[in-house]
Amino acid sequence: MNPDRFSINQMTVRQLALPDLVAHCVRLGIPGVGLWREPVQEYGVAAAADLVRDAGLTVTTLCRGGFFTSDGWEAENRAAIDEAATLGTDTVVLVSGGLTPAYPDLPSARARITEAIGALAPYAAERGIRLAIEPLHPMYAADRCAVSTLDQALTIAEHFPADQVGVVVDTYHLWWDDRAPAAVERAGAAGRVHSFQLADWTTPLPAGVLNGRGQLGDGAIDLRAWADLLEKAGWTGPVEVELFNDALWARDGVEVLEETLEAFLEV
Repeated sequence: MNPDRFSINQMTVRQLALPDLVAHCVRLGIPGVGLWREPVQEYGVAAAADLVRDAGLTVTTLCRGGFFTSDGWEAENRAAIDEAATLGTDTVVLVSGGLTPAYPDLPSARARITEAIGALAPYAAERGIRLAIEPLHPMYAADRCAVSTLDQALTIAEHFPADQVGVVVDTYHLWWDDRAPAAVERAGAAGRVHSFQLADWTTPLPAGVLNGRGQLGDGAIDLRAWADLLEKAGWTGPVEVELFNDALWARDGVEVLEETLEAFLEV
C-alpha cells in the first residue's frame, strides 16, 4: 500500500480545527482528507475549498448524505452534493437511514432508500458527484442504516450506472461477513468501489456503540488482508482512516494524527 494513498478522515481528529488539520497534513506529507459537512459548514464551504486547494490536498470524500427514511432528506442531500462539488471531491458517502414509523421494517426501509437514491442520482451526476452507499454493521440497522452488508449495498447500487452509484468498503462494518470478500470482487469488477475506509474492531464496545472504532492494529481485523483484497479488486484510489473514538478525541489531535499515519504505514 503506497503511503501516498493515505487519507485522514476529519472525524478521526475532530478536535483539530480545519486550518490546523490542513497545516499538519502538509507538514506530514499526508495527501488527502475526507471532510465532514458540519465542521466544513462551520468554517464556510467556499473558504474550506480554498483552504484545501491552496494547500494542495485532495478531498477524498464528503460525509455524509443519506438518512433517506427521514423527513427533509432531499434538500439535505442536494445541499451535500453541491458542497461536494464546491470542495472538489467526486464522492458523497451515504449513510442510508434506519427504521422510522413510515418505514418500520427493513424491506420497506431498503425500498425507500433505493427510491430516494434513484431520485437523487441524476442531480449528483450533473455535478460530477458519485453517490457511495456505505453499509454499516448490523448493530446500527434500526437507527442509522438499514443497509448492513456489502451485498445489500450492491443490490441497491446496481439499479443505477456504476459511475453514478457505488459503495463504500469500510473494514469496521464489514470484517465479520464471510460473504464480503466475494462482494468486494463483484464491486471491483463492476467499477462500484467508490471509497475504501479503515478502522479496527476493539472490544468491549463503549456505551452507545457509536464511538468504538479502534486505532489501526489495535483490534481483531486483518487490515493487511483487506488491503490486499481491495488491490486485487482493482481499487487504486485513496485509503481513508475514519475513527470514531472518545479516547482518541480526548487526546492532543496532532499526536493522534501522527500516530494514525504511523499505524497506517505499519499495518
